[in-house]
Amino acid sequence: MTVIPAVSSHPRGEQSSPRKRGSSAMNRSYYVYIMASRKNGAIYVGVTSDLAKRVYEHKRNLVEGFTNRYNVHDLVYFENFDDINEAIAREKAIKKWNRSWKIELIEESNLEWKDLYSELI
Repeated sequence: MTVIPAVSSHPRGEQSSPRKRGSSAMNRSYYVYIMASRKNGAIYVGVTSDLAKRVYEHKRNLVEGFTNRYNVHDLVYFENFDDINEAIAREKAIKKWNRSWKIELIEESNLEWKDLYSELI
């Protein structure tokens, strides 16, 4: 049984589509993304304005830190936002989730944890 707190950013509490959120007069896009080392492996949550470039950096170990240390190279989930503040708030919320919620979010749209990078390029 999944317990969802009354005030939560759990995906089932969301009202809009998981891949496109927010609205703005500008056409700039921001992304919240989840990278993984393998199915059910290490997970990293980030935010960026250039998803293809950022994932490329992770894949080539150009980013120091967690993703490099734990070989986190597969893009397994992402959401698109028009507003940077909404993207940052969503990233912070997801980072606070327990691991099972993050896995549930990934598997709602990517059951096999397929690397989605090829969809970006």
